Amino acid sequence: MSAGITEIYRPRDVSNLGLWQMEGLAFKVYGIVANGKKIDKQLVSQARSFVINEVPEIVAVEGYNNGLGFVIIHPGELGISVLAHWWVQGSVLCQHIHRQLWDEKSPIDTTTRPVIACVWELGLINAEQEIWRKTMMGATPDTSAYLETRAHLSAV
Repeated sequence: MSAGITEIYRPRDVSNLGLWQMEGLAFKVYGIVANGKKIDKQLVSQARSFVINEVPEIVAVEGYNNGLGFVIIHPGELGISVLAHWWVQGSVLCQHIHRQLWDEKSPIDTTTRPVIACVWELGLINAEQEIWRKTMMGATPDTSAYLETRAHLSAV
């Protein structure tokens, strides 16, 4: 059995890329950048297009959504990942991912390769679930506090 490709862990910069609102959904947007990569306007536009064109329909079908979530745009060593997350039923995190290797023309089929996230993305996902717990799972859920509170990570 082959071990496959391995990477050496090096912290990656995290950035706040604003707030996207669409079809009753509000997403906090983050960037994670591998060494030598960047997030430019074209990449943000492609990521936003993916979220706008695919996520609202999936959210509607799933139902019971809280209208809140977050997006991670991650140009990594091997390719680009765009992870859209949204909260349902008050405590369940759903996800839809676009992953594409740099040299490929088509994205990876995430239904046959059920990726969750890489270690860098998992750090940010964990920070967001802690924010959700603190702002939305108390006696009085506070949507504004959730949207205003950002993960305090300069790097993951």
